[in-house]
Amino acid sequence: MTEAEEDTRYDPQWAPYRGESRGWLRDLLWPPTSWFFAQLSVPFILLVFFVLNRTVIYGRGRVPKETNTLFLSNHQSMIDSFLITFSAVFPWELVRPSLLPWHPAAQENFFKNAFFSWLFTQLKCIPVRPGRRDLKAIHRSIRALRGGTMILFPEGTRTRDGSIGRGRPGAGLVALGTGARIVPVTLVGMDEVLPIGAKWPRIGKRVSVYFGRPVPYDDLAAGPRSREAAEAIVDRVMTRIRFQRRVIERLQRRRRA
Repeated sequence: MTEAEEDTRYDPQWAPYRGESRGWLRDLLWPPTSWFFAQLSVPFILLVFFVLNRTVIYGRGRVPKETNTLFLSNHQSMIDSFLITFSAVFPWELVRPSLLPWHPAAQENFFKNAFFSWLFTQLKCIPVRPGRRDLKAIHRSIRALRGGTMILFPEGTRTRDGSIGRGRPGAGLVALGTGARIVPVTLVGMDEVLPIGAKWPRIGKRVSVYFGRPVPYDDLAAGPRSREAAEAIVDRVMTRIRFQRRVIERLQRRRRA
């Protein structure tokens, strides 16, 4: 039996992401334990972002409360996913666990031993091999997104100066494989809360999260599923993310006036 054939025996929401350690007991326990670990992060998020720092969320009412929703965001820190998850789906995910997003995670950092692999599996992370050209991770992401939600960072790496770089086509391939609603997310200030190299979050910073309206790409999905179409989708989303950053800057000026 091939690996692809073996994967089809399991629910796509969790089973394909534990490699050789799968089993019926883990498949049974994974949903409640994953939900439990997600709730443990809520006090941390409230403390860091809403007590020790000043965080403003824009466009929260525009976020679809449905599965097959793909959040594409610029990338500023290692804890971006925590803030996006909380801002997008809390408290609805308390009764609808399928709304808790999946996340890509560097295999060399987050799956480097058995304990880390277990922990970050509970946090709905999908391992991505070094080099990031991991077609297996894209296939797994497509399967998970069809029955859930997902956060991806098209830039592939964190910014060092707050700028928004060019996106890579991987996120577009996931969108083409699922037909997901793409919600563009713009973060501002996260690079000051936890810049590259910092071990602990800083305090007293201003953070903004902006959820835009879903980005249409029916014209690109109607054609061949190609790298060029994936790149065009990502370019469209990154353009929206940059525009939303300018909107945030205008809103911040108004708040200070």
